[in-house]
Amino acid sequence: MSLWRDFNAGIAIENPVLRLMIGLCPVLAVSNNAINALGMSCAVAFVLICSNMVVAMIRKLVPDEVRIPIFIIVISTFVTIIDYVMNAYFPALYQALGVFVPLIVVNCIILGRAEAFAYRQPVLNSILDGVGMSLGFTLALVSIGVVRELLGVGAIFGLQLFEPTLAAIIMILPPGAFLTIGCLMAALNKLENKVL
Repeated sequence: MSLWRDFNAGIAIENPVLRLMIGLCPVLAVSNNAINALGMSCAVAFVLICSNMVVAMIRKLVPDEVRIPIFIIVISTFVTIIDYVMNAYFPALYQALGVFVPLIVVNCIILGRAEAFAYRQPVLNSILDGVGMSLGFTLALVSIGVVRELLGVGAIFGLQLFEPTLAAIIMILPPGAFLTIGCLMAALNKLENKVL
């Protein structure tokens, strides 16, 4: 049961964006369309899952006094890998995401999970936590990206659904991200209250 709880927590109960309100910088910056949101989600998922796994593997070897610098080294290693892979194989997406890919190193979702969970739990639990948090982050980020792209330019994943002249340009600007996050948080709260 503990494994299921570790996996499931990040999807809704402890959703990093819609519940914990952490990691909002890349969410606000790259969620102006669904493709960028999905690309950033994949990058964050790779770094989060891999760093959780490695931190859990080395947790008993790392002295308490230097754990944060060690976590940053582990995280920056995986960020460098995803940075080079995206630059080599997905250059358009890499250009669109810009500086936010290297900034995954200081994303508080990644460092927070390493400190709060992976440093204290076994490897399998840490991997499942990373997968669950990644899914929660992906669901939130892609949902925000879809809503903003649809309302802001009349398209989803580049497929034009209605005339861009009918769209609300504010939705692809930073205030649109805040409005969308607020509406999604309200919907999640309403859904949770209905279930309880």
